Amino acid sequence: MSFQSLGEHDLHAWRSFRLVEAEFTSPDGSRFDRTFLRHPGAAAIVPLDGDDVVFVRQFRPALGTSLLEVPAGTLDRPGEEPLACAVRELNEEIGAVAREWVHLASYAVAPGVSDERLHLYLATGLTFGATSGDGIEEQSMTIERLTLADAVAACTDGRLQDAKSIIGVLLAARRLSVS
Repeated sequence: MSFQSLGEHDLHAWRSFRLVEAEFTSPDGSRFDRTFLRHPGAAAIVPLDGDDVVFVRQFRPALGTSLLEVPAGTLDRPGEEPLACAVRELNEEIGAVAREWVHLASYAVAPGVSDERLHLYLATGLTFGATSGDGIEEQSMTIERLTLADAVAACTDGRLQDAKSIIGVLLAARRLSVS
């Protein structure tokens, strides 16, 4: 016998997320409840322009500060596939279109509290145009560049504090053999 879901109900719903309470049975038959966030998933992009990784600096209300991050966004459009979301977010956040896309990884973001999966891509062959930020934070964010080697260093010296950015930079560097 394994863990079995007995169902769930919403405690609260927002535009893209739901807080749910779910009931399960354990392998020994015990019933238990857990509360967690249902999330549609997200896509993030490591945009590489020559030797530079293109980042955004965006205000994050939960932390009360701005973070240096790779572009990313929620799969919040009906039926949207992760790569389509990545293409859209790259254009919205840094005004770029990529010629080449490589899937780097898909992973559970915070499995103890959410079912969110993040799909991470490397985008190269960039052509730049105008940005079209969606939302107050995106309209105020700035674009910053670090060489890939400096971005790798930023993963350990505290300049990058966002998990998707650290994971993305390190996977891109490994793929491109940059240390």
